[in-house]
Amino acid sequence: MADIVRQKKRKRHRKKHNPFVDWICYILLRILISSLNLFRIETNLKFACFIGRLLWKHYSRGRERALENLRASFPEKDEQWFEQTGRRSFENLAMLAVDVLSMPRLVKKDNWRNYSFYKNAEQAKWLMQQGKGLLMLTAHYGNFEIMGYLLGLFGFNIYSIARPLDNKFINNYLYGVRRKAGQKIIDKKGAASIMSDIASSGATLCFIADQDAGKKGIFVDFFGRKASSYKSIALLAVINSIPIGIGYSRRVGNRFYFEIGVTRIIFPEEWADKKKPLEWITAEYTKAMEAFIRVEPSQYWWLHRRWKHQPK
Repeated sequence: MADIVRQKKRKRHRKKHNPFVDWICYILLRILISSLNLFRIETNLKFACFIGRLLWKHYSRGRERALENLRASFPEKDEQWFEQTGRRSFENLAMLAVDVLSMPRLVKKDNWRNYSFYKNAEQAKWLMQQGKGLLMLTAHYGNFEIMGYLLGLFGFNIYSIARPLDNKFINNYLYGVRRKAGQKIIDKKGAASIMSDIASSGATLCFIADQDAGKKGIFVDFFGRKASSYKSIALLAVINSIPIGIGYSRRVGNRFYFEIGVTRIIFPEEWADKKKPLEWITAEYTKAMEAFIRVEPSQYWWLHRRWKHQPK
């Protein structure tokens, strides 16, 4: 009976999409992109900051969730810091939207140095070039989209795991932009059946690894609280005996310019003697993500429901 009730609730909450409305939204998006192209990227980012401040002011549910997460994660800080950091995180979220829509126009093979610099990324680069398989992880932080875009542009053999958008017109357009830059996109639904084959082929698999995995996930410490994480990443690494890199892309100021770095590479020999390798790997990469978020907390998605599920 409980299962039937849950199924009915899911059906009730499942939105029916009107293809015509979706198409109109797609046309509006293309008009927006054309409008953005009329202005300098700095002007568009300033406008995005303004939109972010409006969201902070009027999107009360997201604001309260962000403040709640900040208070729990940084108990030593005061209310003024929570307010400033939360508002800035909304500005960064709006700037990310502008970044994604502007990347195809701005970033090319011959000018990437104008928009990014790298820290401790050489070892990860050589691992990718060796073609022996690598998992690259990041979080909802800074401009996480530009990392996959640049790797595809440089010609690395990478696959990005992504959840398709509900609007198929916008989804196909954004997927097309990524693929044109050299990225290979795998829909999150059904990805489990082919990820092992891709990893064993020597390609690099890219994940955003800070998503709530529900009650059946592995619970590890993240900013002092237990957070549910997917088992599939650690399982994939163990089965295929391939290393895991943890990286970030941090915005510099209000500019379309990013510090891209790799803070940790976890090698198979490190978990070889662990009694619970899946739990150890998950805790280790989560700790590495927390470390780079702490450097500039305002670039993290604090409205993100990272701690939605808790262990019993």
